[in-house]
Amino acid sequence: MDYRKSAQDVLRMIGGKENLISAAHCATRLRLVIADNKKCNKEALDDVDGVKGVFEASGQLQIIFGTGVVNKVYDEFIALAGVSAASKEDVKQAAASKANIFQRFIKMLGDIFVPIIPAIVASGFLMGIMNTLDFMNSSGIIAINTSGSLYVFATLFANTAYTFLPILIAVSAAKVFGGNPFLGAVIGMIMIHPSLQNAWTVATEGVQATQSVFGGLYSIDMVGYQGHVIPVIIAVWVMCFIEKRLHKVVPAMFDLFVTPLVSVFVTGYLTLAVIGPVFVTVENGVLNGIQWLISVPFGIGSFIMGALYAPTVVMGIHHMYTIIDLGQLSMYGLTFWLPLASAANIAQGAACLAVGVKSKKQKNKSLCLPSALSAFMGITEPAIFGVNIRFFRPFIAGCIGGACGAMYASVAHLGASGTGVTGIFGILLCLNMPIAYIIMFLISAGVAFGVSWLITPRALIDGDGVTESKDRSEDNDKATVDGINTEQTDTLKSNKSDEKLSEAILVPTPIKGRVVTLADTGDEMFASEALGQGIAIEPETGEVIAPFAGTVSAVMGHAIGLECDNGLELLIHVGIDTVNLNGKGFDPKVAQGDHVEAGALLMKFDISLIREAGYPVVTPVIVTNSDEYVKVSGIAEGSVSQSDPVLKVYQN
Repeated sequence: MDYRKSAQDVLRMIGGKENLISAAHCATRLRLVIADNKKCNKEALDDVDGVKGVFEASGQLQIIFGTGVVNKVYDEFIALAGVSAASKEDVKQAAASKANIFQRFIKMLGDIFVPIIPAIVASGFLMGIMNTLDFMNSSGIIAINTSGSLYVFATLFANTAYTFLPILIAVSAAKVFGGNPFLGAVIGMIMIHPSLQNAWTVATEGVQATQSVFGGLYSIDMVGYQGHVIPVIIAVWVMCFIEKRLHKVVPAMFDLFVTPLVSVFVTGYLTLAVIGPVFVTVENGVLNGIQWLISVPFGIGSFIMGALYAPTVVMGIHHMYTIIDLGQLSMYGLTFWLPLASAANIAQGAACLAVGVKSKKQKNKSLCLPSALSAFMGITEPAIFGVNIRFFRPFIAGCIGGACGAMYASVAHLGASGTGVTGIFGILLCLNMPIAYIIMFLISAGVAFGVSWLITPRALIDGDGVTESKDRSEDNDKATVDGINTEQTDTLKSNKSDEKLSEAILVPTPIKGRVVTLADTGDEMFASEALGQGIAIEPETGEVIAPFAGTVSAVMGHAIGLECDNGLELLIHVGIDTVNLNGKGFDPKVAQGDHVEAGALLMKFDISLIREAGYPVVTPVIVTNSDEYVKVSGIAEGSVSQSDPVLKVYQN
């Protein structure tokens, strides 16, 4: 391959160096930020020598070359473009600055709320369980010792995250806005200080005290901000704005004392006097508008929102709904929005399931069925991006099913006691109305499955409608080829012709853990097999072991490329989007060009750190030169240990 020519072609197809803002690369992809997307010929990029796929994500144009190749193309590319090498973080920031104000706002909300969702989910689950137990106890269904420590403590724990929600939001927001998270926590504490009347008592007790501000200009209610979201975010933004500017002007010897004091005092006063009262009114207006929409007679408003929810997931703007959930929980004690989201997610899973059931191709079934199950658990990306958007008609069917399920949820007044969890486990947040939740589930799934089945022809799913032939290989007669276990096999029939297979290469697992499909990664690039065929592993230990003897073709911190002595190329990509960690949590033990033996330690990684940073640790294991083989298939399910084979690669 001529790396320079490929780089030249890429540069030409994106509109020349004048249209390039920034460039970086990870283990498999060029990551480019383009000034004007209209000048970029994405269709022609697919035809560039070495390119395995092109897609856009997070404001970046990502061009897949694969391990080993991308490094060489990148070196030629930046030389031709006349730009300096940029880090992934630089490109990420460049992409963010290129986004419009709405996109930046949505990203900001996601960055704030995603880290605190586990805390909200835990409280929501426990709150739903306790409400159900209280109902069953008061109805005489069961008898509970309400004075026992287990009950008393559980009741105490159930609403903790919601009681101190402003502090959680403040800490997370301060990190996003570049301020001191502990100063942010202080602002959150001020907003729920015990000297302020608890906001949840105002409805029954009325406002107990007021305070004049700005020298008697006007008075404000001395009420806390329990359960509120928008005022906290605005207040912390103001604090971070003040703090960062004080750091620049205050002499270093006074900075430690002056900056925190002034930042907290000024922000605290402005919060209680202006920010809080104004933005509580704004927040209540938004929530009342949403509730009005949901309450439109016959569930029409909810029908519309249920249909539009999945498209907002595709656009990446669904994180903004957390504000609605939390606001409704504060205002009504339940969120009526979460059941709408749950209906939409369930429907996309059912539409995907219909494709898998209808298809006769094993490849489609192996993609659709796990993706559908994932959607039923509340994770819709594999189903939406891996299947439904690909065939489009199932996506429409999912929107219709979600609309019908959301309509029923609205008519039944179905509400959830918490947020963050949808699908099958979402019922734990709706234990006040479990039957209604089950009916909503069945309506969403049934309509989506039926419509998807009816409007998606098998010819569209399977291409030519021909069923993939089954592998009739025998598991006897083992041999050895270039250090990898192989098996003698029979004839494998392909869609196009009969192929004779001399050997089937068995690739052992590089990581101890649980085998899943590429669709379960939730990453469009891996799920679509754009980089090659393979499997994924949920690691149990933080070690990557060489599955065979070979040469290390790439080391990118989070990913290892390994080329077997017989030419098989393997990519081990630890985690999803872990490139954003910039190597933090990863400890490679080899360098590019090293020759290793089977069983050698390639990398150590910190599973806890990766998860705490908000990234899935599921690890794709891919044969990047799959097109050089007749077939690549996974041969293991469930848990695997070192030396257990996970891939079978068929040679001509």
